[in-house]
Amino acid sequence: MKKAALTAIYLFLCFNGFGQKFTDAERSLITSGNKEQVMRVLQVTDTTDYKVLTAVSADVDLKDKDLQLLIDRMYTTVRDSANAGVGIAAPQVGINKNIIWVQRFDKPGEPFEAYINPKIKWGSKLLRKGGEGCLSIPDLRGDVLRHYTIAVSYFDRYGQRHEEMVEGFTAVIFQHEIDHLMGILFTDRLEQQAAGQYSLINGEVNLYLENKLRRQ
Repeated sequence: MKKAALTAIYLFLCFNGFGQKFTDAERSLITSGNKEQVMRVLQVTDTTDYKVLTAVSADVDLKDKDLQLLIDRMYTTVRDSANAGVGIAAPQVGINKNIIWVQRFDKPGEPFEAYINPKIKWGSKLLRKGGEGCLSIPDLRGDVLRHYTIAVSYFDRYGQRHEEMVEGFTAVIFQHEIDHLMGILFTDRLEQQAAGQYSLINGEVNLYLENKLRRQ
């Protein structure tokens, strides 16, 4: 009974956007520049950076006074012409909080959008294999298997909660960035899939199904 009550409280807090405020160190990093200033992107080749990139991030308090500045600075960083990407996660700029930017290739104009405390609620059995890289892992790419379709929940920067289905390449970006929030790099996914077995069902668009091992 006690466990059920704690679970209910946790779910209430998650679905209503409650989370942790930034630490003093995070706040100092966020406020070290204005919204038009690029933040340093952490690299796996640096030992200290690697610890941040592989740590599990926490949900952020939607009412934290420095949240909007961080969101703006993350956007400036991912759009930096010297090192542009299609998505970025807060751990990549040194903040272990659940915030990401994703370019929506499935929407007119292919806009970038910010997502706070995002959660993947479901993933299709149908998988898509495609090339991925990472701003935090320079000069390395790999073909990663991802769910073709996902159901995702999140808060927008104005504090409104949303749920939607996303598919194709945009779903890949969501999965890549949300992995960052769990301390998972795309190279970890490559190792994981190397140990599995998958059947190619459509070679033209690289669609797969995982082969489940039968229990004896």
